[in-house]
Amino acid sequence: MAGLGIWMAFISVCFVSVSALLQRLEHPIKADGSLSLVVVGDWGRKGTYNQSEVATQMGRVAAKLNIDFVISTGDNFYDDGLTGIDDPAFESSFSKIYTAKSLQKQWYNVLGNHDYRGDVEAQLNPILQNIDPRWICQRSFIVDTEIAEFFFVDTTPFVDKYFLKPKDHKYDWRGVLPREKYLLKLLKDLEIALKDSTANWKIVVGHHPVRSIGHHGDTQELIRQLLPILEANDVDVYINGHDHCLEHISSTSSQIQFLTSGGGSKAWKGDIDKDKRDGVKFYYDGQGFMSVELEQTNAKVVYYDIFGKVLHVVNLSKGLRSASAIWKSRCSQRCLSQYVD
Repeated sequence: MAGLGIWMAFISVCFVSVSALLQRLEHPIKADGSLSLVVVGDWGRKGTYNQSEVATQMGRVAAKLNIDFVISTGDNFYDDGLTGIDDPAFESSFSKIYTAKSLQKQWYNVLGNHDYRGDVEAQLNPILQNIDPRWICQRSFIVDTEIAEFFFVDTTPFVDKYFLKPKDHKYDWRGVLPREKYLLKLLKDLEIALKDSTANWKIVVGHHPVRSIGHHGDTQELIRQLLPILEANDVDVYINGHDHCLEHISSTSSQIQFLTSGGGSKAWKGDIDKDKRDGVKFYYDGQGFMSVELEQTNAKVVYYDIFGKVLHVVNLSKGLRSASAIWKSRCSQRCLSQYVD
C-alpha cells in the first residue's frame, strides 16, 4: 500500500479544472503508451451473492493485465449506502473484499441510486482515503489518461421516479437541489468538457444505462437529456451498471458502444426484454465484470463470469484525431478561458 500512498500524494496535486468546471484527475499511462483497467458495478454486499468470487477473478485478471486502475459503476454499498464515514460497511464491502495485490490501485467511483439512499456526503468525503487510499468518489469528474478521457457522470438525479415516486425510500439530495439547476449545470459542464477534449478516446461512465434490455431497461431521461450530447461530441463508449448483468449494445445511430458491467454481486436470472434487440451484441444474466485495454487506436473489452471464463470480446479501432480537430479544441479552450474565472 506504500506505493499507492505515493500515488495518492501525486494525484492530490493534479486536481485541476476543465474550463473551471468539472474537476479533472490525471492518471499516467504505461511506458508503452497503453492503459488497462477493470470495471465492476453493483457490488457492495459484504461478500455475499458471489461478490467475493467476482473479486477473486478480478484480482487474477488485473494481475495478468497489470491494470492501472479500477472503475466502479455505482451502487457501491447495499441496500442503503453508507450511514456515515465510520460505517463498517466501507471495509466489510470494499477494503476486506478486494484484497488482491493487483487491485491495490486507484478506484474511481460514481454514485448509484442505492448510494443516494444513505449518507451521500460520507461516500464523497476524502476522509475515507485515510481508511483505504484507493477510494476516490465524486459526483461528476474527469480522469485524463492522455490517450483517453473518462467522464464520470452523476446519473441518479436525472431519474424522475426517485423524486416523484420514491416509495418507502429516502434519498439524500444534499448538493443536488434545486434539481433543475443542478442538472442544467452538469449537462453544460459535460458538454464543454467533451467538446474541449483532445483525447483519442472519449469514454463516459454513469450508473444508469442509456440502453439496456435488462430489468430496468433504457433510461428515458438519459436518452432525452444526455444521449444527444454524447452523440454530438463523438463519444466512443458509455459504461454503466444498474442492471445486474453484463451487456454490450451498439448504437444504431452513432459509433457509441453501450457497455453494462453491473454483475458485481446479486444478479437477476432471466430478467431480459427479448423484444428490444436492436444493436444487442451480448447479454449475460449472471455475475461478473469486464476489463478494458486501450492503445491510441485500438481498444479491447472482455467480459468475464465468476469463474474467470471469457464470455464476450469487443474489439474497437479508430484513427488518430486529426490535427485540425485538436487545434479547434485548443482554440475553443483559449477562447472560453477569456470568459471563465
